[in-house]
Amino acid sequence: MIEDPDRYTATRWSLITRLKDWSDQASWQEFFNTHWKLIYSMAIKAGLSDVEAREVVQETVITVAKKIKNFRTDPSFGSFKSWLLHVTQWRIADQLRKRHVERRPDRPGAEETASTSTTDRIADPAKTELESLWNEEWEKNLIEAALEKIKHRVNAKQFQLFYLHVIKGQPVGKVARSLGVNVAQVYLAKHRLGGLVKKEVKNLRAKMI
Repeated sequence: MIEDPDRYTATRWSLITRLKDWSDQASWQEFFNTHWKLIYSMAIKAGLSDVEAREVVQETVITVAKKIKNFRTDPSFGSFKSWLLHVTQWRIADQLRKRHVERRPDRPGAEETASTSTTDRIADPAKTELESLWNEEWEKNLIEAALEKIKHRVNAKQFQLFYLHVIKGQPVGKVARSLGVNVAQVYLAKHRLGGLVKKEVKNLRAKMI
């Protein structure tokens, strides 16, 4: 059966279109639940503390809320994924600037005044390796979000079998013994839930890209 590409194009931009309505709390909650871990993880990998990373999440969501109405929901104008990356990068840079300003003494010595300015010492987010990290974290986030969605739709023990074997990488025999089942049940959970995860990842990717 040939899939209709237009159907997935419509799905891909539907959430972004709904976000343009600030009163649509359900869509904003969906956006936050799907993306906050991604943004937080990027901030932590950029060297920020837990408090700073949470600030980045908050400021990124605020910026999206302010700017989303001007975002063109048309693939020809660029992806939402790339736009969100740039917003996150600049909010990370804001935190780094804030950190340097707070640590700067009121009367810097000759050595500091002769050095490069605080702003210039901070790496330009566009020139860092955050983009490659973003792509890695984006895929991890998709899988985590998919797992969270199917977790509440399947048998708890089957999910545990799948999680321990496929996600945690434990050998089939070890998983079977620890949960008191035979190896066939582990393989069955892997097969059934693996298909569900792939389908959910595909659905999420259509919404998030």
